[in-house]
Amino acid sequence: MKLYPAIDLLGGQAVRLREGRRDQATVYRARPEELVAELVVAGVERLHVVVLDGAFAGARAHGDVIARLCAAAPVPVQVGGGIRDAATARAVLAAGAGRVVLGTAAVKQPAMVEALCRELPGRVVVAVDAKDGLVAVEGWVETSTVSARELAERAAAWGAAAILYTDVARDGTGAGPNVAATAALAAAVPIEVIASGGVHALDDLRALAAAGVPACVVGRALYDGRFTVAEAVEAARC
Repeated sequence: MKLYPAIDLLGGQAVRLREGRRDQATVYRARPEELVAELVVAGVERLHVVVLDGAFAGARAHGDVIARLCAAAPVPVQVGGGIRDAATARAVLAAGAGRVVLGTAAVKQPAMVEALCRELPGRVVVAVDAKDGLVAVEGWVETSTVSARELAERAAAWGAAAILYTDVARDGTGAGPNVAATAALAAAVPIEVIASGGVHALDDLRALAAAGVPACVVGRALYDGRFTVAEAVEAARC
């Protein structure tokens, strides 16, 4: 199972949220590029960056920070948060990102996201953020009528590179990932599904890997020192 250490940006700082709430933020680094350097030294092979300001505001934010992060990272970086039009997606890729993540736009502007998937093969990831099985949009503050599986199947048909699946209720809580729902989604679509949210311990990674989930984002547990990057990589191999 692939590992994607997460860097969440809010106000230009690297933070982690609890249950997607901006008023429940813990700051880990004032200069996010320093965190990139630490993770790369620790041996990470890829990074997942979320611009929370963009996700909440629905517009591109911290373009300069993204460019610095990508320049500092000798590994592939995928970036999401507030990417809701083709111009912003292209700008993020031009700043050095290997892949862009679109969520809200996949529900509200599916034709645009489909066109991007076809224009940029291998570089568009569709975020499926679920609340009780339905897709949450607009920085998780609204719930749509589209089911998580329905959106994932659409994205696969469009030619998306991967699905980023988050159980919003578990994100940042340490309650453990929704292994069953994630594995079911991974089995339902022919593209990579990346689990996100709820990883608290090495056993969570082992459970996801054993269930056949191909990739996982890890954030708070790493920064809280619950395990190291090396330990996470080893657990993901189980």
